[in-house]
Amino acid sequence: MTPTHLPGRVAIPSLPEQTRTPPSPTALESFNTASAEEVRQTLLTCLRSPRWADRIADHRPYPDVDSLLAASDEAAYDLSPGDLSQALAGETLPALPEGAYGAAHTAMSAANAAYEAKFGHAFVICLDGLAPSEALDNVLAGIRSRLANDPEEERVVAAEELRRLAKGRLMAALRGAGNCATSHNGVAPGN
Repeated sequence: MTPTHLPGRVAIPSLPEQTRTPPSPTALESFNTASAEEVRQTLLTCLRSPRWADRIADHRPYPDVDSLLAASDEAAYDLSPGDLSQALAGETLPALPEGAYGAAHTAMSAANAAYEAKFGHAFVICLDGLAPSEALDNVLAGIRSRLANDPEEERVVAAEELRRLAKGRLMAALRGAGNCATSHNGVAPGN
């Protein structure tokens, strides 16, 4: 299984037909039989937590995709505060949709700066199921509404968003065609 590069912290949903396409049985078989290091590197592209990646890799083989996703969720729920900080530190700025105007860049930069100043970590949000044209509005609305959270409340919300991102990225890696996240530096999944 070749590691898929999935940097980023905003999940951009797959096309409807891709969303419904489950990973092939051979993808799960490849995941189950790949070397521990290869699987660990792939997992670290889904969530930058070595503890999470090790836990999932160590519990192979998985009988089906649902079992793998359940293990991903459980491992994400069990992240310590230090693990969560490490995973958040591995996230990058979100990318704006192609053709976004200058005011959108300014609004996104200002919102990100305010969020990171208040909470000390990257803003993360999973937008699976939304049209790419709705991503910017949802990211900005998410940042603005979450700025009202206290730091402890926001860590809980951020942990849930990371869990959702990891699950989506894991599915994308199993499908072999990443389309779950992008980064501000323009590196698209799978590239």
